[in-house]
Amino acid sequence: MENKKTYAVGLMSGTSLDGLDLVLASFQETNGRWHFSILKAETRPYSAAWKQDLTAAPKLPGETLIALHKSYGKYLGEQVNDFLKDTDLRPSLVASHGHTVFHQPVAGMVFQLGDGNVLAAETGLPVIFDFRSLDVALGGQGAPLVPVGDRLLFPEYAYCLNLGGFANISYETDHGRIAFDLCPVNLVQSYVVRPTGKEYDKDGENGRKGSVDPVLLKCLDSLDYYRLPPPKSLGREWLESHFYPCLDRSSASTDDKLRTVYEHISTQICRTIQPGQPSKMLVTGGGTHNIFLMKLLNNKCPIEIVIPDEKIADYKEALIFAFLGVLRMENRINCLASVTGARKDSSSGLVVSAN
Repeated sequence: MENKKTYAVGLMSGTSLDGLDLVLASFQETNGRWHFSILKAETRPYSAAWKQDLTAAPKLPGETLIALHKSYGKYLGEQVNDFLKDTDLRPSLVASHGHTVFHQPVAGMVFQLGDGNVLAAETGLPVIFDFRSLDVALGGQGAPLVPVGDRLLFPEYAYCLNLGGFANISYETDHGRIAFDLCPVNLVQSYVVRPTGKEYDKDGENGRKGSVDPVLLKCLDSLDYYRLPPPKSLGREWLESHFYPCLDRSSASTDDKLRTVYEHISTQICRTIQPGQPSKMLVTGGGTHNIFLMKLLNNKCPIEIVIPDEKIADYKEALIFAFLGVLRMENRINCLASVTGARKDSSSGLVVSAN
């Protein structure tokens, strides 16, 4: 639908539990090229009660989990209504990622909390949610989903890297676009510093003061996941069963653990970049605020690193989920088989009309 401007809200809740990201954006396709503008964006931190509920969700009994699914959908609707109250624009849709509770694609099981039916009832707007299940049913990983947006909204970059709870990267190959999770980032540094009473390592300062622990680094670098070819993806379950035990067995200090984790992260990211012709990598996500980690990446990666303006850096994933919703409403491809390993591309997401 060339030249038509569509307004959409995107919602993203990351595994790091920082809060709910909301974006209101416009999208327009002109001469085969998509253009966008972020009109409003903000993060709404979770209350202690919501953090506790979302953290506990994977271990809840079925009936309690369904109740939380609905109450979180109502919460999302309330946040959208409040987010839009100061604007005269009425968006065409709300695209909600939800909050990941289970990501076990090999078992055919992925689940994001946040009932889109309740969200639609609360806002009176069409809602698209459950973006991953169709791809998993088609044999895919159900992740990453952002690469469609990388390709269509940010085509000038050879690589697009997001530093969230996990680092994921996407880029074009001779066989189409591929993307995959590289390693954990924000979830791990939070795990390391939490016993000290901190939520995260601000600017990477604690890690900067530490030293690399070779035993811990070998444990992390030797994890089987890093030898698997794409398509592949990571979830919290993998962290708890594989990554965290390396940290728990280590007698290194907190600062040394952080320094070692940053060394590990930068190595896993930079070994993916192919040196060659001058090219650029767009880097977004909360990890861009970690000054020490970004310094390591700049020093080790054979590519020019570009951090965009703050709205794109902090809200790119919510922006792209809004875009995935726009594509879904037009029944256009928003999930790439070359990325996920599914049998075919798909237009994914359940659509709930507000009527």
